[in-house]
This record gives sequence, C-alpha cells and structure tokens, in this order.
Amino acid sequence: MSTLEIRDLQVSVKLPEGELKPILAGVTLTVRAGETHAIMGPNGSGKSTLAYSLAGHPKYEVTGGSVTLDGEDVLAMSVDERARAGLFLAMQYPVEVPGVSVANFLRTAKTAIDGEAPKLRTWGNELRGAMEKLQMDPAFAQRNVNEGFSGGEKKRHEIVQMELLKPKIAILDETDSGLDIDALRIVSGGIERVREAGQTGLLLITHYTRILRYVRPDFVHVFVGGRIVEEGGRELADKLEDKGYERYLAGAGPAAV
Repeated sequence: MSTLEIRDLQVSVKLPEGELKPILAGVTLTVRAGETHAIMGPNGSGKSTLAYSLAGHPKYEVTGGSVTLDGEDVLAMSVDERARAGLFLAMQYPVEVPGVSVANFLRTAKTAIDGEAPKLRTWGNELRGAMEKLQMDPAFAQRNVNEGFSGGEKKRHEIVQMELLKPKIAILDETDSGLDIDALRIVSGGIERVREAGQTGLLLITHYTRILRYVRPDFVHVFVGGRIVEEGGRELADKLEDKGYERYLAGAGPAAV
C-alpha cells in the first residue's frame, strides 16, 4: 500500500522580476493507495500550484516542508524520477507534442516506468482496449500526442495514460474542466476503474461537485489561501454546492495561482 505524505508544504512562485511570491502556506495531507481525495476551492486558492509542485514544475520553489512517497524524498527527485517512482499528473491543459505518436509516447513511458519494454502484441491489445473504454478511436494511437485533439479528447487521453501506466499516486488537476456531460461520464468511468482496482491513490482537484457524482471521494478538503481550511467526507462537497466558498474567504491568504 503506497502512501504519499505531504507535511507543512510551503511553495512560492518565481515572478518575472525574480521575486518569490508565497502561494502554499503549509499544506499537510496523506494520500494512500485505494483512497480518493477531492481538493476543492475557488479560483486562485493554490490548488494547481499544489499539483505542479508535487510533479516538480520548475516555476515553483519549495520553501518549506516535506513530501515523501513510501518514505522516499520526492522533493529530492527530478521530474522523471518522480514519474518512475509512481507519481502521475493529469494536466488541466494537456500539451501537444508534435512528431511523437500516442503509441510511441505511451510505450516509451511504460518502458521507463517498468524498466523493460512491454511485448508488442500484448501492448497493442492493452492500448486498444484502454482507448476503446474511453471511447477513443484506436486510430488516435498513430496521431501526434494531443495534436488536433479536442479538449475532451485530450482529457480522455490523460485517463488512458493513467490506466496503462498504473501509478501509485495520481494527481488529477481539474480533469473535469471543459467536458460536456457525455465526456464527463466517460472520463469519470475511467477514473472509477482505476479507483476500484485499489492500487492507486487519487488526488482529484476540482472547482465543482459534478464530477463527484460519478467519482465518489473518501475525503473532501477545502482549499483556500494556499492551505486546507476544512476536511470531511462526501457530505462536505454537498455543503459547498449549497453554500459556496464565501464563508472561507474572509481572512484568506494572498491570491494564488
């Protein structure tokens, strides 16, 4: 059972003029394999900063605290080392990678994580099966990564990656944004399959409760001003749907990104 331990994490962003702007003001959170944690909060609360800091984005500088995965120091790892250790980030805005096909990208990633290349015949079947479950045309496997994909296709591709790579901890940064009702249901189904397998801890970042109608969280954390200000179960998400975030905003920390 893998465990991600975040303790008093403090992060600043590098401004163009070289100054550091504090964003995360001491985040403490434990995510275990088989658990689904929803991080909810208004725009500018620092949710995406948390996601990209865990993944190792160079724009963000950790100024305090610790992050460990199964006892190993995540903050001492490079970005690729974090991925090989079992961290996965589904991006809010997946990037296009011209010249690299989806099939080659995914097989290369799987090889890097497992330490050996998957057998071509078996891998082809796995890739087709994963794409069909997300209702993606298998022909997309020969297209360049995310190039010419719609917003919904990009998000489905992110979940295809997660299903095939089987990470220890998956961070889903607003995977529901930009999805219509049908796409949300399909993407949520992929997330649920990973959740039900019980081998991956999920950190689901979202503004809204609509994805939580399909992916039921074990824990809900309200994120405001760069910190967690309240925690609870699924009922907390329902309360946020009814009353919003306004009551948390008084006295919140500086605006975040």
